[in-house]
Amino acid sequence: MAATNLFSPSPTLPKTLSHPLKQNPLSQFHILPLKPSKNLLKRHSLSLKAVLSENPAKTLTPTFQHCFKKSSDGFLYCENTKVQDVMEKVEKRPFYLYSKPQITRNVEAYKEALEGLKNPIIGYAIKANNNFKILQHLRNLGCGAVLVSGNELKLALRAGFDPTKCIFNGNGKILEDLALAAQEGVFVNVDSEFDLENIVAAARIAGRKVNVLLRINPDVDPQVHPYVATGNKNSKFGIRNEKLQWFLDAVKAHPNELKLVGAHCHLGSTITKVDIFRDAAVLMVNYIDEIRAQGFEVDYLNIGGGLGIDYYHKGAILPTPRDLIDTVRELVQSRNLNLIIEPGRSLIANTCCLVNRVTGVKTNGTKNFIVIDGSMSELIRPSLYDAYQHIELVSPAPADAEVSTFDVVGPVCESADFLGKERELPTPAKGTGLVVHDAGAYCMSMASTYNLKMRPPEYWVEEDGSVVKIRHGETFEDHMRYFEGL
Repeated sequence: MAATNLFSPSPTLPKTLSHPLKQNPLSQFHILPLKPSKNLLKRHSLSLKAVLSENPAKTLTPTFQHCFKKSSDGFLYCENTKVQDVMEKVEKRPFYLYSKPQITRNVEAYKEALEGLKNPIIGYAIKANNNFKILQHLRNLGCGAVLVSGNELKLALRAGFDPTKCIFNGNGKILEDLALAAQEGVFVNVDSEFDLENIVAAARIAGRKVNVLLRINPDVDPQVHPYVATGNKNSKFGIRNEKLQWFLDAVKAHPNELKLVGAHCHLGSTITKVDIFRDAAVLMVNYIDEIRAQGFEVDYLNIGGGLGIDYYHKGAILPTPRDLIDTVRELVQSRNLNLIIEPGRSLIANTCCLVNRVTGVKTNGTKNFIVIDGSMSELIRPSLYDAYQHIELVSPAPADAEVSTFDVVGPVCESADFLGKERELPTPAKGTGLVVHDAGAYCMSMASTYNLKMRPPEYWVEEDGSVVKIRHGETFEDHMRYFEGL
C-alpha cells in the first residue's frame, strides 16, 4: 500500500478563527448543570517472591509536552497541523491521526536511556499497534519486535525486522508458528511444559537450535487492572518458580534443539512505579545466578514492558524510559547481561488520537450525552477495562455554548458503548470534531467490525507537516468479499 500525501499545512499557526458552527443544537432543551468537579526478598532454593517496594522512586522529570495541544486560537494541533484542517481533507468517518515525529522522539528516549548498557534490544510489542507503516518506521529506528502470534511474526519479517532482535512470546504458541520462528532465528520464550515440547519439535523441523529464554512468573503485583496484570501467581503466563529446576533439566536433555540464553518476566501494563521493575529485576538476576551455577551461559535479561503514560492529562509526573532503565541498570551491569525491554504503550500510545464527529447531543433527564460517530468498535479500551482516555473538542466552542457534564457515547447497540463518562465539556454543535487522546496503543489493534462498523483509516503527520494516509479504511465491499464464490 502506497502512503497517500493529503496536504501540507501552513508553516505557522494561524490566527484565531471564529467557530464555523454557530448554532447550539440544544438551545431548546434543558441541559443538566455542571457537576463540581520495602523492598523485601525471601529466598528459598530456587523459589523467590517479591513484595512491592514501599518507597517509590522519585523523579524530577519535567511534565510531558504532548504532540497534540491546544493553541491560543482554541484549535487542537498535531505538531503544527490543525486537526480541523485534517478533518476537512479526509474521509468523513472516524479516523486515527498520529504524529510520526512523536514516535521518533519516544524511541530516541529509550535509546538514550539505554546508553552505556551492553547490546540492549528495544523489542517493540507489535500487539500494541500493528500498522505496517509504523512497524517499518520503528524498524528503521533500530527497534526489534515482540511477537505473540504467528501472524505477528510474519508481519515483523515482512516489515524487515532483524529476526535476531525479535522475541516470540505467548502461552499458546502452535507448532507451525514455532517452526517458522526456529527457522528465522528468533528468540523464543518458554512458557510451559507443553510449550517446551513444541519448541523442541519445531527445532527438529527447522533443523536449527533455538535460542530460548525461560519466562518466569515472579509473583510481583504490578498494581494495575487485573486484566493487564501478567506477573502475579494467578496469571496464565509463565513458569512458576518452584518448577524452574524441571525446565533446566529439560533444556539439558535437549542440547541439539535448545540453547538457554536468558530469563524473561513480564509484570503487566500501565505500570507507573519503576520500583516494581526493580523488585522483579532483583528476583530475576538471582534466578540467573542459580541458572549460571548449573553451567548455562545466560547472557540476556528480558524485563518485559508495561511502562504507563499520563492518560488523564493532569500534569502528573510519571516515570520516563530513563527512570525505568536507571532502576535496573546496576543490576544488569553487575551480571554483565544484555538487557531486553518490550515497550508498546510507552512507545506509541501518546502519538495518536481517534478523531470523531459529533452526531448530536441529548439528555434523558438524568444524564447528558454527546453522541459521536466513533464507538467501542473503533476503540474498546473504555468499555473493556473502564479505561480513562482524555477527551476534548478540536475547535473553540461558541461563546454561548453551555459547559455541562456528558457521557461521550457511540452509535453501537450496547449500553457499554462509551468513550468517556462524566466529562465536563462545552455543549458541541452537530459536526464538531471530538478527539479521544492517547489512542496509539491497544486501540486500532483491538478494533472490530461489531454492528458492521468498519475499521477506520489511519493517517500521520510527517516531519514536514504533511498528512499521509498510512492505512485504508475498511468498507462494506471489503466485508462482502469474504463471501465471494461461496
